[in-house]
Amino acid sequence: MWTQLQISLKPRERGFHLITREIDDALPQLAELDVGLLHLQLLHTSASLTLNENADPDVRHDMQAFLRDRVPGNLPYFRHTQEGADDMPAHIAASLFGTQLTLPVRGGRLALGTWQGIWLGEHRDHGGTRNILATLNGE
Repeated sequence: MWTQLQISLKPRERGFHLITREIDDALPQLAELDVGLLHLQLLHTSASLTLNENADPDVRHDMQAFLRDRVPGNLPYFRHTQEGADDMPAHIAASLFGTQLTLPVRGGRLALGTWQGIWLGEHRDHGGTRNILATLNGE
């Protein structure tokens, strides 16, 4: 089976957000697969996807605090400033974390580790709706 669909995520505040359930809910086809792969491509350049801690929200907080320390806004050498002071740092963060994930499917479910979840990194103060292209294949 091959299937592809676009998943729209509601706007979120700047930070890291656990979206595993939203991805699962949007893909009932997962249940049809014994083995396969799910590829997720975030269709934006100022947000990211990553796989990390799914239990303690302090990890998402600390990741955001670390990122803001390493990639602050309003740096005097940034040229790309027409879209706001948060835009260029958002592009840098998206490149650091990446905009895609490929995840295994086993027994009709995503085969994630016990403490793993899919995160959306929203790197803009007002990023708006985010879209993910999901491509699922397997048997």
